[in-house]
Amino acid sequence: MNVEVYGMLAAGIVGLLAGLLLVQARYRAASGADKAVVLGPVFEAVALAVFAAEHFLAAGDLRSIVPRWLPGPLFWTYFVGAAWLAAAISFIAWRLVRWSAALLALAFLIIVATIDLPNLPAHVNERLFWTLTVRELSFAGGAMVLAGSLRQHRSWASSALIRLGRGIVSITLVFYGIQHLLFPLFAPGVPLAKLTPAWVPFPTLLAYLAGIVLVLAGIGLFLRPTIRIAAATSGIMLLLLTVFLYVPILALEIQTPLAVEGINYVFDTLLFAGTALLAGFGADRPIF
Repeated sequence: MNVEVYGMLAAGIVGLLAGLLLVQARYRAASGADKAVVLGPVFEAVALAVFAAEHFLAAGDLRSIVPRWLPGPLFWTYFVGAAWLAAAISFIAWRLVRWSAALLALAFLIIVATIDLPNLPAHVNERLFWTLTVRELSFAGGAMVLAGSLRQHRSWASSALIRLGRGIVSITLVFYGIQHLLFPLFAPGVPLAKLTPAWVPFPTLLAYLAGIVLVLAGIGLFLRPTIRIAAATSGIMLLLLTVFLYVPILALEIQTPLAVEGINYVFDTLLFAGTALLAGFGADRPIF
């Protein structure tokens, strides 16, 4: 394994241990579905810490993603890594979360606006392009819900953040769920280009099950009585896919050139799990 792989794994392990340690008080105070929802920021933080490490350790490769019209691509690569790390520390320490969540949402929206949307005309018919664009938009949506739910004084602005963010996440869940039903051979969770490995039993059934859960959870986020249970159910399912599908895939690839890709699949799915759970924050307010 190279330094990049070691660094990303170390960031994930440290973030997970610190997050689980510092969330205990809030976890004990929660009940029912909220016990799962309260873990959303921890999973977000762990994934962000891993991607921050990747930005620091593989800046030379990632700089090519920076839009060509933006000067100093290496600076912006490190800047984004620092932003992910700052958000991860804030979520784990549970300090200044309202501001870090709002800025995290803004960062993902900027990525969509400056990287994804300019490439839309050339990739409009590509499933993977839409999957990635909607994924990044959903990450912004989850952070919006968290930022709005933590405002001390409820206002139209905080309500708008919660409603818009939860709407984005719910639409993403339905969109991904439908993809699972239409393309069941691809690994479930975030439906990217990786096929489900041959060692997975009943892969088509697994994809259909994941698709149905995501569609129902997406619909549930629109209904006030089911917001928390929909967020918890989809988040837990995505967490289980992370642990029992993508971690074993990574274990098989860790000594190969696919190691970094395997790490990205693990923590990308974990970040989506955290995003689904964040949609359960502020559940005392309906989407409409």
